[in-house]
Amino acid sequence: MRFLIILLSIIIPIAMYALQLKWAALRFLYNILALICSLVFGNISALAILEVIRNNTVFMTTIHGIFLNVPFIITGAYLGVYVLYQLLNVTNAQRK
Repeated sequence: MRFLIILLSIIIPIAMYALQLKWAALRFLYNILALICSLVFGNISALAILEVIRNNTVFMTTIHGIFLNVPFIITGAYLGVYVLYQLLNVTNAQRK
């Protein structure tokens, strides 16, 4: 599983980069998707912290429950891949 995660974190950003070169509309789609994922990811985090504060619970043990939240994992994964994709864009732009 570890190998698969590492492999996909390399392959997916490269594929995203290659596809956006072929279809420029994908750039806009990737950006919109990243915006939505940022909102969801941030709101889930903020609501989890708010719950800890309201319930006056132990922060470290309670907040780790957020890692069991599937939308949190999916949006975080996309944002990680998106950052790598954008680094490829920046690197290529600065190379020219």
